[in-house]
Amino acid sequence: MDISVILSMFLSFVVSAAAGKLLIPALRRLKAGQAIKEIGPTWHMTKQGTPTMGGLMFILSMAVALAVLGWSSVAVGDLGGVYTYLFALVFGVIGFMDDYMKVKKKENTGLTAGPKFLLQLAAAIVFTILLRNEGYLTPDLYIPFANVTFQLPWVVYMVFAAFVMVGTVNAVNLTDGIDGLCSSVTVPVALFFAVVAGMWGRAEIGVFAGALVGGLLGFLIYNFHPAKVFMGDTGSLFLGGAVCGMAFALDMPLVLILVGIIYIAETLSDIIQVTYFKLTHGKRIFRMAPLHHHFEMCGWSEVKLVVVFTSVTVVFCLLAYLGVMNRYPM
Repeated sequence: MDISVILSMFLSFVVSAAAGKLLIPALRRLKAGQAIKEIGPTWHMTKQGTPTMGGLMFILSMAVALAVLGWSSVAVGDLGGVYTYLFALVFGVIGFMDDYMKVKKKENTGLTAGPKFLLQLAAAIVFTILLRNEGYLTPDLYIPFANVTFQLPWVVYMVFAAFVMVGTVNAVNLTDGIDGLCSSVTVPVALFFAVVAGMWGRAEIGVFAGALVGGLLGFLIYNFHPAKVFMGDTGSLFLGGAVCGMAFALDMPLVLILVGIIYIAETLSDIIQVTYFKLTHGKRIFRMAPLHHHFEMCGWSEVKLVVVFTSVTVVFCLLAYLGVMNRYPM
């Protein structure tokens, strides 16, 4: 791994951890507490009032790390990391608007689904066009393990990209349901992209991924169970944008099937539960959806859930590495 990636990781960690010392008391003073849904596990009500919008910690730390350690890539015209950060930041702003409305109304409802979806769709389309025009993205879908690609017409690819980006962002958002889960699961995903970016000579994405790892580790100091702060939609939508942004910036979106296995499982469990409930007029497959709540209802502690889900992600990230390592032989 390149030294700039390691330094980016370290700097982002320090800034994120330091930011928490200032941000959390500020959020408490502003009474920016999380409202807990009544339909969730009853014991989650004890978390009512925990400060939210803590995702600002790693959003800020990544900006600092990219400004300090990403300048050399920018100087030679490699703007992939900047574009990816701005793409994720757009989703972070959407999440911040959502969080702000929730805090203001003192309930767990923010932006309505329609405007939120349209904003996310617009961001996905603009990002795809930008990557294509800058030469980072092709309409060729690379299939891990098979080491083959197949080309789609650009119009079809645009539809595919928009679907994957919006779906990934909301899947990551759905994973943010218990202390430390979303941030812990995303750390090995970011590490995977940092390693692959280094292999393929994409230093700007490597620095971005390293900054994401460091920022999340700094955030986890305060977010691991029992959480002193939640990332909110500010953080989870930003993370969703960061994850799919890196996949597309490296021109390998299908790898999200492997590295994002937990995000996918969480989303599918929710879809299956709702569909089955409607078709059977009230019956359920899971004790509660999404998936992490099902295991909570089965007696798993939040710490056990985080460890198991993160371990599964590590295994699938290793599989993904094996699947893509032959794309650009070293």
